[in-house]
Amino acid sequence: MKLWLLRHGEAQPHAPSDAQRNLTAQGRREVLRSAAHLVGQPIQAILASPYVRAQQTAQLVREALGFEPEIRTVPWLTPDTDPLTALAQLDSADNLLLVSHQPLVGNLIGLLHGGPPQPMSTASLAELEGDWPLAAAMALNSVKHP
Repeated sequence: MKLWLLRHGEAQPHAPSDAQRNLTAQGRREVLRSAAHLVGQPIQAILASPYVRAQQTAQLVREALGFEPEIRTVPWLTPDTDPLTALAQLDSADNLLLVSHQPLVGNLIGLLHGGPPQPMSTASLAELEGDWPLAAAMALNSVKHP
């Protein structure tokens, strides 16, 4: 199984709530640069945080890849979710793209490959691989920053 973790692109600093922050023009460009690394990859599903900037990021990737299935919005991909809680939701060996936020993305990468949390700037993309999404059971193949 392959698992890609993508942090949302740069977002506006202010909105009525953190969940309502939109991507900036720079954030959209960052996301498209990261999406280029996913062309030709065997992604079976895109799961995204319900926050606006993550939804916009996932949609940009979906369009860039010509990915047919709908984005699956899940409540456990928000910034402050405990990485063990998120890991418990990864109950399949499908090749997944998760679109989320820091600190969750970095903490989840660290948990999955058994290392320290991974620093992830906006639109950074990590690729992990292993037989099953278990703590310390996946290899961190790459981290790409736009």
